[in-house]
Amino acid sequence: MPELRVDNRVFYGKLKDLSLPIIFQSLMLALVAAGDALMLGRVAQEEMTAVSLATQVQFVQNMFLFAITSAGTILGAQYWGKGDRRTLQSLYSLMLRYTGLLSLLFFTGCELIPGLLMQVFTNDPGLVAIGSDYLRIAGWSYLLSGLSQSVLGMMKVTDHVRPSAWISSCAVVANILLNAVFIFGLLGMPRMQARGAALATTLSRVLELGLCVVLSRKKNMIGPAWAEIFRGDRNLNRDFGKQCLPLMGGSLFWGVGFTSYTAILGHMGVDAAAANSVAAVVRDLVCCACNGVGTAAGILVGNELGAGKLELGKAYGIKLRNLSFLIGFGSTALVLAVTPLVVRMVILTDTARSYLTGMMIIMAIYMIGRCVNTVTINGVLDGGGDTLFDMYSLAVCMWGIAIPLALLGAFVFHWPVLLVYACTCLDEVGKIPWVMIRFRKYKWVRNLTRQK
Repeated sequence: MPELRVDNRVFYGKLKDLSLPIIFQSLMLALVAAGDALMLGRVAQEEMTAVSLATQVQFVQNMFLFAITSAGTILGAQYWGKGDRRTLQSLYSLMLRYTGLLSLLFFTGCELIPGLLMQVFTNDPGLVAIGSDYLRIAGWSYLLSGLSQSVLGMMKVTDHVRPSAWISSCAVVANILLNAVFIFGLLGMPRMQARGAALATTLSRVLELGLCVVLSRKKNMIGPAWAEIFRGDRNLNRDFGKQCLPLMGGSLFWGVGFTSYTAILGHMGVDAAAANSVAAVVRDLVCCACNGVGTAAGILVGNELGAGKLELGKAYGIKLRNLSFLIGFGSTALVLAVTPLVVRMVILTDTARSYLTGMMIIMAIYMIGRCVNTVTINGVLDGGGDTLFDMYSLAVCMWGIAIPLALLGAFVFHWPVLLVYACTCLDEVGKIPWVMIRFRKYKWVRNLTRQK
């Protein structure tokens, strides 16, 4: 298939319109975790660390939600490019069905067994107690998040990126303000510390879902086919499953793997857990750019492939792959630049502060791989339905190399904390050559829509 010359003005115009609102939305969401860490870090190191560990439960839930909503947006972007609104409504119903059931499951776990969930990540009784109190309140927010993520995902693929970013931003601003009120006991409210962060999260999710319901009722918005919430088109269910199951496998590998990293470092002491908690917040903030471009890449490529413009979709994918390296090197420079500021901002012990400095330097190298893989795999490859590769690469690089090394280093060879942390960063950098080989096979250049 010959490569098509791309009109840069059109390409970058589309990319800007899609990615900037998503980057802003990702940044606002990451600011919630940053706000929790900074505010609780001013209260006590234990409060900050316990909440960081407790939110790993939501992180795992988000991995499942990511698989479901990503499968919907992969197919949705192609059907939107094709102009098939009826199939989009059926797809919307599918997303709501599965995200609703998943959210109910995680809510039940947080309410009934919060202590057991916390013991996965730490064996410190104080951290388990604080985290359990957090989960009992925050669990209500997990009940709502799946529904709102389905609505926001459908908005993104139907040219309503800005309203989705506006909804998330309003929820984030409310979350940060309510954090200050409930954590520190402002405006006459009781000083709730970690429980205050959980209450703020729950109330902001209520606001987010309310805004989703109000805006999605506008005439120009795609709505779900309510009659198909508990049943649907067999072919569409099959197509959805073909995309969702590999994404689910990849999300599980990645989500449980990342949670394992947190658990490993959490069992290496409170100082290691505290430093990793702060480093994770910085990582999530810096990754906003690649996350936004990656999401936009999937929509951009998917629109063209679904419209039958395979050559243009391929050309867009190549440009996005090249752009991912620029984003990666820029992110590396940003991490190194903010390291001195970050180390001074949070109250940590001297040992935790030294760990944090080392982790930031290691993370700077990690960011190259993270950005390239996010845009190329989760954006371009997934946009064309090549979702199996992500699961394969995670099985080999994360579960076959990084996690075993980190486990052996922490519990068998008793390596220093920073060396174990470096092991947890191996997978993203190490799989870049493999990702480039897969990209050049162009198996992702496919039209996934059904002809009627």
